[in-house]
Amino acid sequence: MQRALLARFDVDPDAAADVTLSPSGLLYVNTMLGHAARGPLGPALAAVLACAWIYWEVGRELLRRGSPDPRYQTWLEAYADPGYADSVRALLALADRVGERAGAAERERMAAVFVEGARLEWLFWDAAWRDERWPV
Repeated sequence: MQRALLARFDVDPDAAADVTLSPSGLLYVNTMLGHAARGPLGPALAAVLACAWIYWEVGRELLRRGSPDPRYQTWLEAYADPGYADSVRALLALADRVGERAGAAERERMAAVFVEGARLEWLFWDAAWRDERWPV
């Protein structure tokens, strides 16, 4: 899905992997990777869930509003797509199952990681809005 969206904006998907991330983007990516690398599974799922769920919710709301730019409309349709919704629902169900089996401390950690992910998602979007760049 992301490759098709990049192509709509005339961005070579292979070249996009070499883009320098903004400070907020790098913080977000490295935080998610850190949770995934350290484990356990619950917090790693919570880190990914924040991004996926927010994109789904934002995509549905923005799709309702629409965009006059067909490229952005394509982005909105991708994240409001029933297939993407099914993926998010499956991730939510998996996080629920893992949370049900986890102890209280791990569930608290999952919740904290999810909140952290939501905050980092906001920073990511804000960085794009501000055209955040490295100062040096």
